[in-house]
Amino acid sequence: MNIEIITAPNETLKETGFGSLNTCQNVLSSIQKMGHNGRIVSCESLADLERVIKRKPDLVLLAVKYIPMEKGDNIWLSEYFENHAIAYSGSSKDILQFDSDKILAKLHLREKNISTAAFFTASVGQFQRDEALPLNYPLFLKPNGAANGNGIDEASFVQSFEEFESKTLSLQKSYGQPILAEELLTGKEYTVAMITTQSGELLDAAIEIVPPKSNRDLRILSGNIKTKNIEVLKIISDIKVRNKVRKIASEVFIGLGIEGFARIDIKSNADGRCFFMEVNLVPGMTAGSSYFPEACRMDRGLSYDQTVAHMVNYCLGKELKAMQRTHLFSYHQGDLALT
Repeated sequence: MNIEIITAPNETLKETGFGSLNTCQNVLSSIQKMGHNGRIVSCESLADLERVIKRKPDLVLLAVKYIPMEKGDNIWLSEYFENHAIAYSGSSKDILQFDSDKILAKLHLREKNISTAAFFTASVGQFQRDEALPLNYPLFLKPNGAANGNGIDEASFVQSFEEFESKTLSLQKSYGQPILAEELLTGKEYTVAMITTQSGELLDAAIEIVPPKSNRDLRILSGNIKTKNIEVLKIISDIKVRNKVRKIASEVFIGLGIEGFARIDIKSNADGRCFFMEVNLVPGMTAGSSYFPEACRMDRGLSYDQTVAHMVNYCLGKELKAMQRTHLFSYHQGDLALT
């Protein structure tokens, strides 16, 4: 099979994605070990994508969600390749919106009775005093659409209206998008890697994430912590907790209609009750550090190559089934033409 990994220069993007070109090279190496032909393609324009279409690869692995355009709308890769009948990895554009918009995901899951942390949206000047805020302090503030800890730091933890206004102003200046204000959950933090296998089974791998304590004695998984890679990943030793976290992640995966794979973040309160936090539909794939492959390794004993193989085999299997359905439809159409 000919497989192309599609990425884009994304140093300025604060969105989800496999990672750097070196990370894409890790994925490519795993694909080649499977016996497939592969290449990495960095796309910056529609012309770059058109060249991919002309080559007609059997599958494109989407390492980013879209190509950012200075003028005009961003090019969503899943939509583009779907329109050109090229098999692609991951979810459709409609589902990927749940990754880009945390509030949208929370509202959708709330309708399905899946627990999410209580929240409200905020913008500069929207609230004039403490009493107007929908939730009590302490609160936790972050940008609605950013990933990888971007916009999260010690100032995200707010206990007064002055702190609330300051962080809201800072986030709006930096990101220009709605601010998500959540109730502060002081329990443990978990992430779950989810992959639909070639047989259609849902493989889940859950681990605990433990950030170092900050100067304010808080454990905040900030962008700075992630960049430095100084958080600790742990196996969840309590079987009941591990099963509970896996169950919530499975409900989220199914509830959002996710295709192929995802990484789902869950956090508990002081009483141990778990809540959905956000979903990552193009998870980081850096070997040895990214949560998705590390969860698969730690909780399920899968090597990096095995994790990539599960992701690829499902996509190829889905494409084969689609081809078989098309062939069967054409066959029956031929029968009708003969009658």
